[in-house]
Parts: sequence; structure tokens; C-alpha cells
Amino acid sequence: MSDDTIRLVTIGRIIRRRRRLLTLLALVGALAGYGTSLLFPPRYTTSASVLLPGTWEERELLTQTEVATSSVVVDRAAATLGWTGVSGADLKEQVSAKATDGNIIKISGTADTPERAQRLSDQVAKEFVSYATRIASESADPEATQELAALQKSVEDTSRRISRLADAADPGQTVESVQTRTELEKLRTALREAINTLEQADPAEDQAKNMVVMGSAARPTGEAPPTRTQLIAGGALLFFLFAVVGHLTAARMSRRLRGEAEITAALGSALLGTVDVPVERPLHRMEGRGPRAWLRRLAGLDVRWDIPTPQTSGDEASRRIRYRRACSRLREQLPSPRRLLVVFPEGDEIAGRAAGQLVVEAGSDPLLRAVAVSVSRPMVPDRGFESGALVVLSAGSWTAGELSGIAEACADAKHTVVGIVLAGPVRATRSADDARHAAVPALADLDGELDDATGVTG
Repeated sequence: MSDDTIRLVTIGRIIRRRRRLLTLLALVGALAGYGTSLLFPPRYTTSASVLLPGTWEERELLTQTEVATSSVVVDRAAATLGWTGVSGADLKEQVSAKATDGNIIKISGTADTPERAQRLSDQVAKEFVSYATRIASESADPEATQELAALQKSVEDTSRRISRLADAADPGQTVESVQTRTELEKLRTALREAINTLEQADPAEDQAKNMVVMGSAARPTGEAPPTRTQLIAGGALLFFLFAVVGHLTAARMSRRLRGEAEITAALGSALLGTVDVPVERPLHRMEGRGPRAWLRRLAGLDVRWDIPTPQTSGDEASRRIRYRRACSRLREQLPSPRRLLVVFPEGDEIAGRAAGQLVVEAGSDPLLRAVAVSVSRPMVPDRGFESGALVVLSAGSWTAGELSGIAEACADAKHTVVGIVLAGPVRATRSADDARHAAVPALADLDGELDDATGVTG
């Protein structure tokens, strides 16, 4: 198939002409999604927030999220909750944590009920704060704390001595005294900054001790995705898309001949012309009876989708001119008036109508007789009064092998294929009714003629 396959108009044509099949497949996909939702019980998710005061680097926040979901924290939460048949390993798959803006860690818990999800998130948050605080307390060095306290006391004593020296100095009498007081004040300021720096040397300990849970987790009001509705909608959409892609793939891989050169090469004859056949309803690939045919009609598979929408043709007179020109070219190829068979594939509704109209327009010069030939088992009446065959078919309906079979059937019956006429559908108008009714008598006795000639019903 050409590049038209991937155009939006082609997809629209698939949806319009295969809407029954697509609807059925979408319903099947929805049922599949519903069945999937029954296999997976509904899940509920909620989050508890933990505030980390102070200044934290990104890597430190990442470390805290790992601590929040660690096995130690989750195991403690599982022991406190005491849910039957639920271990820490089971809860670890249902707990997650992430750092957000403002030094907040959100701990999310997922469970089969809203109440359990809320309790799980709250308990893991409490265990995380307790565990982080304990780690910070245990990591503190007692000797370092004592040394820091002694250093602070020493700095305070030094600051008092500096104050006494400053007061004892001559207040502003000489330049040397002013410089001395200035140097003493600088020294006091430096000591204060040094002690402040020592106090802030390890802020993580105090920050960890100040972690706080920002309230209880909210009880979830809806299921966590994917919900049952989402699974049903996703199944319907997935089956619908697969059906559309399948149609496009089938059209791309189709071997039906559409070009005039390919068709003439398969039949081994020249093209005499193209004719228009007015239609008022969607084009059907084939008619049939039985359960299979009924299912095809129910699903809309009997309607051709891979042909463009018929264009609006001219009036009846312009259409008849095409038929007359084809008959005129046929007379030019024949040395004298002869009887010919007009062969068209069985099931090709457009070709059948065109064959009947050709019989009407040709009259008795040449005298034409329409014959339907099965493409699966092609059989053409033996040569009698007819001395050749005119093949009428619609483009895009048959493969090269099927057309070659028709040509071989004509050769077996000793009929030379004298020409080819391509029939194309056009949008029907009121004036087309007369032409359609005029072609009916030419095809009315088709079954009887075939029975008499070959025993094969057209």
C-alpha cells in the first residue's frame, strides 16, 4: 500500500468503516481490564511529613530518605503495628520516602485499606524520627562535649580579664591607650567568634534531635493508581489502538494490485479504459450466507475500508460516454463484429455492475455476455459462439495470483483476453438510478447461462 496508509484521513476511514469491529474490540479490552482489576485488590496510599529544621545539604537529605525506608525503621514499625502475616520485608515494599522543598521528608505508605495506609505512614514516620534522634545522640562524643564546655569557660574568663585591662588603661588620654583599648576589643570579638564557630562545628546532631512529625497522615479517599476505572479504560484503549495498528499493518502488507500497469501485466492484455459505477452504500467485499458471513456482517468486516471514499461523479451522460469509449476501443481491436464474454470476478460488486452496463451500451456490436468467475476456482465457459473475453474488475480488490488465475482460466477455455476495463466507484446521484436499473437485465440470466455452459454458478 502507498504512503496514504499513515495519513490521518486513512485512520479516520478505518474508524468510520470499521466502527463495529473497533467497538467490539474496545469492549473486549474493557472486559480484560476489569478482569485484571479483580486479580489485583485496590490499594490506598497516603503520606506523613517529617520536618528537618536547620540547614541541610541535598546529599544529607538523600541520606535521611534512605534511613526512613531502611530495614531497621520498617521492622520496628511492623513490630509495633502487629499485623498478622505482615513482616518488615512485606512492609518495605509498601513504604517509600522522598525529600521535598523546605527540608521536608514525605514518607508514603500503601495498604489495602485507607485505615491501614494511614497507620502505616504515621508509624514509619514516628520510628524514623526516633531512630534518627537515637543515632545522633549515640554519635555524640562525651569528651569533646566536656572540652567544649571547658573552652567556653576559659573564653569567658579571658573576656573578663580583657575588660579589666581595658578599664585600667588610660581612657583616651594618649594615642597608645586608645590603640591598646582597640586591640583588646578586637581580641574579645575574635574570642567570641571562635567559640561560636566551635558551637556550630557539628550542627547535624542538634538538627537530628529537633526532627518533628508534622501531624498525622491524611486518610486516603480514593484508590491509588491504577484504579479499576483506569484499568478498564486502559484495556479498551489498548485494544482499540492494536486494532487500528493491525489494520494499517495489514494494508501496508497487502498484495492487492492497484496500479494499471500491475493489473495489465497480471492479465497479459491492454487497458481499454476506466468506467464509473455509482454507489449509495458502503462497498462490500463479498456476499455470503451462514454463521461466518453473519458474523462478518455483524462486525462490519464485509465493508471495504482500504479504498478511498468515492468521489462525486458527473451526470449520467458523462458516465455513459466512458462506457461507449471502451466499447469503441473494443470494436477497433476486432476485425469484424463478434460475440465476446465479459468476465468479472465473483464477489466484485462494482465490476459486476460495470459489466452489465457494458452489455447494455455495446448492444449487438459486439454482442457481449457477462460471466462471473470465482477467483478461488476460476472456470470460464468453453469457447462456443464467443471468440474472446473482456475482463472487467475494480482496482485494489485482487492479487496478482488471483488475476493470473482468471487469465489462465480464459486460456484453458480457448478465449483470448482482448482487453481490460477498470471499474471505479463514484458517489451516487439521483440520475444514477436509471443506469443501475438498465444494467440489471443484462445480469438477470447470468446464473442460468453459467449452469448451461459449465455447471458453475456465478
